[in-house]
Amino acid sequence: MLPLFSSVTHAAADTLVPVVLAASVDGPDTSGLADWLRGFFGPLFLVIVSIVAIFFLFTREITRFAQFIILAIFIGIVFYVPGIIEVIAVAIARAMGVTTE
Repeated sequence: MLPLFSSVTHAAADTLVPVVLAASVDGPDTSGLADWLRGFFGPLFLVIVSIVAIFFLFTREITRFAQFIILAIFIGIVFYVPGIIEVIAVAIARAMGVTTE
């Protein structure tokens, strides 16, 4: 290896280690981030669903209204109960005969 490249590699390794350690210690606290996002986007989701559903009702598109409501209920369940995805995945795996822990 070239002497100049070797010294640059060692210098970079010596300076990056404290930066990486400092970043892991002083990282942002994301403990309540999911709850905050759910509290912020939850009402917004409900307002948008309500407006679109009222639009479909006033234009008398009952089939599209029913499709939209079914889709909105599915998205709402996934959004408001995020653990349901794991429960469904485990249930499907067990039904297929895969052992889960």
